[in-house]
Amino acid sequence: MMDWTDRHCRYLHRQLSRHALLYTEMVTAPALVRGGALHLLDHDPAEHPVALQLGGSDPAELAAAARLGAVAGYDEINLNCGCPSDRVQSGTFGAVLMRDAARVAECVAAMRDAVDVDVTVKCRIGVDEQDPEQVLPEFLARIVAAGCERVTIHARKAWLHGLSPKENRDIPPLDYDLVMRMKGLFPNLHISINGGIATLDHATQMLERGLDGVMIGRAAYHQPADILCAADRRIFGDTRPDTCAEDAVFAMLPYIEAHLSAGGRLHQVTRHMLGLFAGRPGARAWRRVLSEGATAPEAGPELVEAALAEVIPLAPSAKAV
Repeated sequence: MMDWTDRHCRYLHRQLSRHALLYTEMVTAPALVRGGALHLLDHDPAEHPVALQLGGSDPAELAAAARLGAVAGYDEINLNCGCPSDRVQSGTFGAVLMRDAARVAECVAAMRDAVDVDVTVKCRIGVDEQDPEQVLPEFLARIVAAGCERVTIHARKAWLHGLSPKENRDIPPLDYDLVMRMKGLFPNLHISINGGIATLDHATQMLERGLDGVMIGRAAYHQPADILCAADRRIFGDTRPDTCAEDAVFAMLPYIEAHLSAGGRLHQVTRHMLGLFAGRPGARAWRRVLSEGATAPEAGPELVEAALAEVIPLAPSAKAV
């Protein structure tokens, strides 16, 4: 989710769900430790619970990056062993680490020693010619021995040669049953599943099968209201009324004003809001108004209100209520 789940996106998603664990886009350990790019750790207190997703393969460097994340206030430090992009592979980050479980275990141990917050791992079931039935149990056993208590498994292989990152999200077949078998082999390991899950109904089914969590990525980005507005009630048992996209827009207006006052641009926030009304009457007009107007230097919250009026004609009076 690089370039997607930035701090503006996460703030929006928190308006829709009070309980869902949010993840940063992947931040490389070298960028933090060697590059001093500490602005990548910026986040709003309202985002919590929120996890910092790290990329890297050097135990000492990842430990140092984890410390920076913990000091910045993140609730979890996650090591990404699932991203298949070429630029990640070139830095020995992401899914290529599935080939070196011993190195991943060293990284986990170093990070665990460095911080008090949870250190977790996101992985694939294998890469390229690997046999997931053999590779995944060994991988999990090693990281568990290193102190990892929570893992998210993308239930597809990653083909590091021959498929693009986009193709790696769709072409390798899903193997949910393999992930279920891992839960049987590692009953004390908190296992979340990822990949191909695009509705709350599907997420609920996975939880009912005995898994501990579900990670939803692109569906939650493109149709955030469909995934998140009822999640607190259906997944977390919250008895409060479901949230709604309209209220989320109103909640974003003060945030947008603060962002603009700090020198930001409207489109930096609203690009994450385009899918809020996906599938609803007026959704196309909502997207059009924001897409065409938000890049203008003078664009401000009034453009968002104008876009909302395309979905809810009485939006201005609703705001007053």
